Parts: sequence; structure tokens; C-alpha cells
Amino acid sequence: MNAKDYIARENVVCANIYTPLSVVLHKGKGSWLWDVEGKKYLDLMTAYSAVSFGHSHPRLVKALNEQAQLLALPSRAFFSDQLAPMMEKACALSGLDMGIPMNTGAEAVETAVKVARRWGYQVKGIPENKAEIIVAENNFHGRTTTIISFSTEQEYQKDFGPLTPGFKAVPFGDVQALEKAITPNTCAFLVEPIQGEAGIIVPPKGYLKEVRRICTENNVLLILDEIQSGFGRTGKVFAFQHEGIQPDGLTLGKALGGGLLPISLFLGRRDVLSLMTPGSHGSTFGGNPLACAVAQEAMDLLVEEKLADHSAKMGTYMLERLRKIKSPFIKEVRGMGLWAGIEFHENHLMARKVCEKMSEKGVLSKDTHTTVIRVAPPLNVTQEELDFGLDVFEDVLKEIEKETSYGF
Repeated sequence: MNAKDYIARENVVCANIYTPLSVVLHKGKGSWLWDVEGKKYLDLMTAYSAVSFGHSHPRLVKALNEQAQLLALPSRAFFSDQLAPMMEKACALSGLDMGIPMNTGAEAVETAVKVARRWGYQVKGIPENKAEIIVAENNFHGRTTTIISFSTEQEYQKDFGPLTPGFKAVPFGDVQALEKAITPNTCAFLVEPIQGEAGIIVPPKGYLKEVRRICTENNVLLILDEIQSGFGRTGKVFAFQHEGIQPDGLTLGKALGGGLLPISLFLGRRDVLSLMTPGSHGSTFGGNPLACAVAQEAMDLLVEEKLADHSAKMGTYMLERLRKIKSPFIKEVRGMGLWAGIEFHENHLMARKVCEKMSEKGVLSKDTHTTVIRVAPPLNVTQEELDFGLDVFEDVLKEIEKETSYGF
């Protein structure tokens, strides 16, 4: 079967909730992917940072296979010998005390919402059902009903109401707006250190430090969503470490599963998480031994191979190269570590078309919000691989410039 056949079959049996590029992938190794027809591609997307260690990393595959032959899923009705070691490593890396294991990033965020509200009622003394959580405009934390309720993208909410109350949004990067929005009923501020889905939006320097101060002074929990930015993506193990702060809660996922299977966490202070009791939350697959074994190996890999440092080094190189590209289409290059957003001038160039042309030349990435291309290679990408991807990107822009001075 060729790619068109697979695409046609998928369109019959899968609801049309994605608009993937017309590439049908078959296998992956390291920074590379191959389609069903044998064509090779450099992966500059890494499944939204879930494949931060590259595809089929031998250490992670070994950990997966060994644990799969021992025990994969007993549920949390029993203890296992993999959960505590995994949680200990996550807590040690983050500086937090304890957590709740789940499966997807959205589940971690849902967990954070429940924990924050319980803390608000039981500790802060907020009247019943009056707790408020402040979020940032243009956020992306997942697609469950509650999470889309505090999105500011109308597309994510249309036809899915009634929406969940209890949230208010302030402009991202605006500490004065945050301070003004806080009321006695505010239990938490939930925010991404860098907004990924919005187009790799980096806040002003010092933003998180000021946010930390404001939350502390107002007895509000600071919960950071590092599902995409965590585990080395920004050049530190966690993005909050760039400003030397400590959150009260942290949602993690994606890269924690080593690109092999889903696992997520909500980590927090002991005094906050100790409020959760048997029956207040749970997940059949949450904290399963198979996922925990892979997550342990992923964290070991991150530390032992100094991948956060490599991300910082290669990220500096990548961003310098991107910012040197002379193109009338590029409005701005944003990023940190091995994570960049290239924004085109509106009405000039559709990012989707650039991604399509790059795929024809053997490089895969994806657009967001029609005008931005995301670049997020594996953390262990080589400079040679990075140069190949950036050369293709630059060549595509030059080709388009020759075709027309207005883009598509």
C-alpha cells in the first residue's frame, strides 16, 4: 500500500480532528523518521517534545522490554516496585516533595486543578464552590472539557458548552494584570513558563520571578505547566530554573515517557498534596510499572548524558542561525534552548505551506496558528543534523521568494 491508500483508509475510520501533513510514517531511529515508501525525514517536531530523546532510544527500549516481561499493569490497588523510585527521581530533579502519577498531560492539569481547589477550601478558607484559578491568555493546557473552559481560543470551546466556571485569564507576561486579578478567592495561578502551542512565546525576563513574589505575597499557589518545556527542552532541566524560582506545583508529561508511552505527573509541596485522600483522585493506568520503568530511564538519560546542557548549546546555535536568515517573510524568531517559533508576517506566508515544502525535501515540522512554525528537534540532535534541517528551511524560503514577492 502507498501513502494515499493509508490516508484514505484513516479518513474513513478516524474522526477528522487533525490536519496532518500527507506523510505516512513507518519507523523512527534517533532524529530520523521513514515513511511507508522508504523516504527519510529529519524530525524537527518530536511529537510536541514527547520524543525529546529521539526515536527508539536503545536504553529506553531496553527498559521498556525488560519491564514488559516482568509486570506492566497491576493498577494502584496494589503497590509496585517501580512507582516510588520513579517519583523519587522526579521529586529530586524538580525540588518538589511528592506527586500524583497520571497518563496524559491533560490529566496532570486536571489533577492540578482539583488539588489547587481543595487547598483553597481546606487551607486558605475560600467559601465552598467559590475558588478561582487565574490562567494566562493564549494558554494551552489540554483539551478536556474543564481545560478548554479556561482557554481563550474560541475554536477550542465552540459547541462544547456548558463550560466549567471558576477561571479568569490575564495577559501572558503581564505581572501587573496578574496582581490586579487576584481576589481573596484566588487559589492558584496556572501558567506555562513559555507558551508552546501559542507559538513559543517567551515572557519578559524576570517575569517568573515577579510571579513567584506576587503569588507568595497573596497566598496563591503558583502552578507551572512544563509538559512541553520540561526535561531539558529549554536548556535547563525545567524552564523555571532559568529564573531561580520554585513553584508550588508542577505538571509534567510528554518527554517523561521517553517517546514510547504516556505518563504524566502533578508534583507539589507536601503540605498541599497531603490534602488528597483515598478516593479523591485516581487512574487505572496512572503510575503503572511499565511507564515508571521507562520514565526512570528517561530521567537517568537526561542527567547522565547532560542533555539539558546540550540543548542549551545547540539551542544557542540554532537560534543564531535562524535569526541570521534574511527573508521578507520572517517577522520574528523566538525561543529558548532547542525550542523555536518562527513567525511569518500575517497575510504573507502560510506556515503550513512551508512545512509541506520542507517535507518534500526530507524535513518534518508543523505549523501553529497559521503563521508560526515550531522547531523542536531531539535534545541529542547533532550539529550536522541541525544544519541539514535549517538549510532545508532556508532553501524553501528562498524558493518561495523567487516564485512571488507575496508568498502563497
